[in-house]
Amino acid sequence: MQDMIRKILTSRVYEAAVETPLEEATELSLQLDNRILIKREDLQPVFSFKIRGAYNKIAHLYETEQIRGVICASAGNHAQGVAFSAKKLGIKALIVMPITTPKIKIDAVKRLGAEVVLHGDNYSEAAEHCEQLQQQRSLTFIHPFDDELIIAGQGTVADEILRQSAGKLDAIFVPVGGGGLIAGIATYFKALAPQVRIIGVEPLDSDAMYQSLAADKRITLETVGIFADGVAVRQVGKKTFDLCRKHVDEIVRVSTDEICSAIKSVYQASRSIVEPAGALAMAGLQQYVKQQQVSGETLVAINSGANMNFERLRYVSERTQIGEGLESLFAITIPEKPGALRHFCSNLLAGTSITEFSYRLADRDKAHLFLGVAIGGEPARQAFCEQLTQAGYPTIDLTANELAKTHLRYMVGGRSSAATQERLFRFWFPERAGALTRFLADMGTNWNISLFHYRNQGGEFGRVLIGLELPEGDENTLMQFLDRIGYRFLEQTDDPVYQLFL
Repeated sequence: MQDMIRKILTSRVYEAAVETPLEEATELSLQLDNRILIKREDLQPVFSFKIRGAYNKIAHLYETEQIRGVICASAGNHAQGVAFSAKKLGIKALIVMPITTPKIKIDAVKRLGAEVVLHGDNYSEAAEHCEQLQQQRSLTFIHPFDDELIIAGQGTVADEILRQSAGKLDAIFVPVGGGGLIAGIATYFKALAPQVRIIGVEPLDSDAMYQSLAADKRITLETVGIFADGVAVRQVGKKTFDLCRKHVDEIVRVSTDEICSAIKSVYQASRSIVEPAGALAMAGLQQYVKQQQVSGETLVAINSGANMNFERLRYVSERTQIGEGLESLFAITIPEKPGALRHFCSNLLAGTSITEFSYRLADRDKAHLFLGVAIGGEPARQAFCEQLTQAGYPTIDLTANELAKTHLRYMVGGRSSAATQERLFRFWFPERAGALTRFLADMGTNWNISLFHYRNQGGEFGRVLIGLELPEGDENTLMQFLDRIGYRFLEQTDDPVYQLFL
């Protein structure tokens, strides 16, 4: 521990990075009945804390290593941190980025003078190519998190927080990807202010550190979530895991909707639009306050980055109300007869704020409604369901249903009597030029496509909902085909949303 503290205190980050403010979110503090402080790492020259570790590592390289140049694989903030640091120190930098990386990030790295090589559809493929180039060109690899000098550079955030708060804190919420930031912060605070709780925050679908700490060994995730791409890591670092196991108090996990709600909270508090990974800490803080019922405490959330793609804001805005508990979604069955819809709306929805309303005739006996209403929280949703059920309207709460939130609410139509032996799948594919066309070409050569929905959401991966008519006996052939084309998929044939509406 003492060696890491020495590395943090002697780091060279301030040759490139700035000391960022620790700001109080006054309105949010009143809402949550706690003193909420935001550490503004979004104000760094590259809009992310990553510049700290990257510069500290590169600045400590031997002169011979600097002359050869550096290399890294990254789709985002680490790439910009390495490129900025290399330019500052006057050395060459080669950045390997996935082809799916948004143009805004590629352009940002190029503007910093780095050479960019695009390879693969994801970080893993880019990292493999990076390793080959590193050996071919004898470049020095700059790891995004599992390096003591990287961890020490990120740990300077803790030194600033301790000084800026005079240690009068109860907990610090830290976003977790590979673990570099939280490892540095936790080590520093447990040495100098051990009473402060260090709480990591991960997305539910990218929780490598949570699972690793629970298993007391590093776990490799089969897949990682695509929304908070800045922390989409399949396996945490060996060094970071060891430090987190010793010094981190807790890891909490949050949903996509909670992250979207946190992006809004940060914007209202600071007028900064943070990226999904940058809002993780705030999402964890808000969940923690709600679940633990704490009040009167001083809590810090680290705004880790603000490299947000503008196109993603539409998706964030759409999911925010559910994340805040201000919107609930329901599937409701009503009788199919003249005046039934009018009777339902007049008698059951009077005075209710409706956010979404879709209706489709199912058959001559009944019809299905997809309804969004401005009520939130488990008790209110349950009460609404019970009210409708007691009135004779079968109701299903769809508020947590990803199929409904991602696809159904943007679709029109209904069940088709012509579609036979249909199977429903959700797919994720790399979002780049020509990818959707290639996806359709791959899918359309074997089975009839009976349903298809795609909507660009500004991320690095596209989401597709597809129905396939599967002849009897083709089950094994289909599964072999889906495994062969290599797209991540999930079957949704048994989902109630599909059964009712699609």
